[in-house]
Amino acid sequence: MSEIKHNTPQPDAAQCYDLHKTVVLVGMMGAGKTAVGRALAARLGVPFLDSDAEIESAANMTIPEIFARDGEAFFRDKESQVIGRLLDEERGILSTGGGAFMSEGNRQMISDRGVSVWLRADLEVLWNRVRHKDTRPLLRTADPHATLRALYEERVPIYQQADLVADSDGETAIEDMVDRVLAALVTRRDVLEQK
Repeated sequence: MSEIKHNTPQPDAAQCYDLHKTVVLVGMMGAGKTAVGRALAARLGVPFLDSDAEIESAANMTIPEIFARDGEAFFRDKESQVIGRLLDEERGILSTGGGAFMSEGNRQMISDRGVSVWLRADLEVLWNRVRHKDTRPLLRTADPHATLRALYEERVPIYQQADLVADSDGETAIEDMVDRVLAALVTRRDVLEQK
């Protein structure tokens, strides 16, 4: 409970909304799922959940270490388990890893128990956000930009299956991105209602 209070710098704004389902942020690495998710959770006065952080905590290892030791298939299996647990345990804002939505099982689970919001950003916005980070195991290749482009081209058709979309252009402030996500969410009264 203290996490919820700690995450709520705008209690008046939080009292304006009723969240009925967990909001699952999906999209490419660098789309802003964690930053926007934290700010959105604070605005709504609900917990922020991060599937990657939960996996790292449970394994006592970083995502790159898990990939190196156990491989991507093992990681994806654990990711599905964690997403399912988080969807069942608590209603809030859930940030997922970039590949989580690729699994048909995950997409179905998210649709059944929550709502997916794709943070849509173009390739160059994503590249500008991730190119200086070494925490992305899938980009540890000879040509990380080409790898990101291939992932982008493979994943965008799947992300298009998300329930809702909020565009991230790389220039919009986080609080304005939260406004965009809220604008999408209030179109679904089964997910979020304004009081």
